[in-house]
Amino acid sequence: MDNLVNLKKLFHNQELLNQALTHKSWVNEHQKVRGSNERLEFLGDAVLEFVVSDELYQRFPEKEEGYLTALRANLVNTQNLASLAQKLNLGEGLLLSKGEEDGGGHDNPSLLADTVEAIIGALFLDQGMAKATAFIKENIITEIPQKVENPLKDAKSRLQEYVQAESLATPKYKVVSESGPDHDKKFVIEVTVGNKSWGVGEGKSKATAEQNAAKEALASHVLVKRSSNR
Repeated sequence: MDNLVNLKKLFHNQELLNQALTHKSWVNEHQKVRGSNERLEFLGDAVLEFVVSDELYQRFPEKEEGYLTALRANLVNTQNLASLAQKLNLGEGLLLSKGEEDGGGHDNPSLLADTVEAIIGALFLDQGMAKATAFIKENIITEIPQKVENPLKDAKSRLQEYVQAESLATPKYKVVSESGPDHDKKFVIEVTVGNKSWGVGEGKSKATAEQNAAKEALASHVLVKRSSNR
């Protein structure tokens, strides 16, 4: 909760912050109170992309467009923004309908990521580009050193590139099992290449489980093969 309190201190106009924390489902149940955060999200997404793009352009003058694009995607993707939202305790302040709350909306990565973008848009309107940029640099740009130490492309993309280079069949992902209530799902997904199982992954969403399955495939097939060829 302390992080949310600190966030409130950044704003001159608290109503802008309130709107940034207001999901459209809450608006449907509380007519004529305020608008949703969708317009702020739209604005914040543009501000975020510009600030990150400018930072990467200046910081990596020797890198090509493809590298900069991949690094930017690692910084502004749903997973990274949702992690930031959790650090800031945005889920606790997010206004949702009863249905969204019961469905686990306060922990929904997509909703949390959207809220971060809305916060950025609200800061831009509240105090201009300098304040929005400072927030992005403090909370997102600082992730650059960590990001550049790891593969920039996600596991599914790397596995896809590998099988194409080896003239193998396209990886296919299938749900092996699905369990748990709507707000706490657990998916188990298997990835196959040419009808052979390459890996199995678990996650609270299908997307996460697919990425984990691809990571397992890379670890158990690609890395093993490369090690044996040395």
